[in-house]
Amino acid sequence: MKQRAILLDRDGTLVYPRHYPSRPADLRIYEGITPHLRKLQSAGFRLVVITNQAGIARGYLTEADLEQMHEYLKSELAKEGVRLDAIYYCPHHIEGVVKEFARKCTCRKPQPGMLLQAASDLNLDLWRSWFVGDILDDVEAGNRAGCRTVLVDLGTESLPDQSVRTPHFVARCTRHALCIIEAVESLRQAADLAYRPMTWRGAADLAGCSSTGGVKHE
Repeated sequence: MKQRAILLDRDGTLVYPRHYPSRPADLRIYEGITPHLRKLQSAGFRLVVITNQAGIARGYLTEADLEQMHEYLKSELAKEGVRLDAIYYCPHHIEGVVKEFARKCTCRKPQPGMLLQAASDLNLDLWRSWFVGDILDDVEAGNRAGCRTVLVDLGTESLPDQSVRTPHFVARCTRHALCIIEAVESLRQAADLAYRPMTWRGAADLAGCSSTGGVKHE
């Protein structure tokens, strides 16, 4: 039987955003999210990281550097009882300086290639899974793959004008995003499902992003 998953962007979603991090210590996990990841994992969700890593194509770090960073990330999460089932990364960018990676590809978000590969490798049911990210390219990748999507509001994204870039829900932070998933999956009583970024307020409701709301219990 295919399994459900929580697919997470890395920088700005799972860890604090940083401009082209290249050392293990650069990956700082957001406070307060590991209890929610544990709860979702206990409920049967696989946990998978999906991340663009154009820094490799741009020559800021190597794949070996990235592997070391990801081993550190997994070990830090494991200390909190959270197990990552897999990490998928795209090393490509068309403007890269490392010839091997300086090309177009089907894996770099907003393309859904990494999500589809994860589904094939891990026997995932993407229609019953969630993608959480902090930019609309994450949302588009998740929507194209058939996931339900949550945008974490870092104040960087404009109101989307295409349905493929429209999230099902928007969250104030990653902790809130995980609370939304728990509420929709009946793992908690309620969460604020109607949040909108300040710059989006007053605009028409997003298609697919309307809800009945609920009491906030975060």
